[in-house]
Amino acid sequence: MIDVKEIKLRPGTDIHDYEVKLRKIMAFLGEGNKVKVTMRFRGREMAHQDLGLKVLMRIRDDVEAVGKIEQFPQMEGRLMTMVLSTK
Repeated sequence: MIDVKEIKLRPGTDIHDYEVKLRKIMAFLGEGNKVKVTMRFRGREMAHQDLGLKVLMRIRDDVEAVGKIEQFPQMEGRLMTMVLSTK
């Protein structure tokens, strides 16, 4: 059975925290699950949605070996979501 696992991030996520989240994404994809990556914007971060998009595109590039984008990043209120699946 394929589950959809969710990873939540913020645009200002530090490099080490990003790497921890990336390892979790790789583990979920390795198990055959789909991963919903949610970028949450708070306050003035809404004015800098491009920073959140850069982080999501970086995730896309980092998981390219094991996964692909099933749903491209899109805004839903204060959340930007992207869905990844295994190749």
